[in-house]
Amino acid sequence: MAHYFDEPSRTFNEYLLVPGYSSSECIPEKVDLSTPLVRYKKGEEPALKLSIPMVSAIMQAVSDDGMAVALAQQGGVSFIYGSQSIEDQAAMVRRVKDHKAGFVRSDSNLTPNATLRDVVALKEKSGHTTMPVTENGQGQGKLLGIVTGRDYRLSRMDLDTPVSEFMTPREKLIVGTASTTLKEANDIIWDNKLNSLPIVDDNDNLMYMVFRSTSPIRTNCSTLTSVTSLVLASTRVIS
Repeated sequence: MAHYFDEPSRTFNEYLLVPGYSSSECIPEKVDLSTPLVRYKKGEEPALKLSIPMVSAIMQAVSDDGMAVALAQQGGVSFIYGSQSIEDQAAMVRRVKDHKAGFVRSDSNLTPNATLRDVVALKEKSGHTTMPVTENGQGQGKLLGIVTGRDYRLSRMDLDTPVSEFMTPREKLIVGTASTTLKEANDIIWDNKLNSLPIVDDNDNLMYMVFRSTSPIRTNCSTLTSVTSLVLASTRVIS
């Protein structure tokens, strides 16, 4: 049975919601979404906490090393799925731990015996114009030089010209060491007007490349890392 109210009916537009006081200190940059990841005692800091309250599901189709790196860069954490061998889990976690934001493993490499024809073919295949020249042609080989688009002109050079004749040799390269941080690498790039910076180990083997075009977007202050500045990931623990 219908019931009639004597008071006037109201609509949402008739009300004005007055927010509470917000000072000039209340800005988006100061919002803290950090969330404890483990139990901790009241008054103490948690041993592990997330920069954002987000984790990925322990599923094979979701939480691989790629997701772990991507989520950690935003401040969350991934739990590597357990439906694989312990060795495979450890290898996946190791790949996450080895990741360094802004440091790229080179996948377009040449040997000094390669030719300009090989450079053109590799550029068409990968789209990369910066190609390290290593002793064995691998991304972690001994660095001998670098080829960029400024080192050759197709209209003036023979396609059979060896890379060793037009590459920028190692002695003319500015490089970073294994201990170089991303900020230091960026500073070296900008101070020396470089497009890229090779990172080498103590034996002059190529480790990573840092590029001018990607360096500004690689610094996320929310990136979740361990106390040793390694990207965090976790595995399922079965007791």
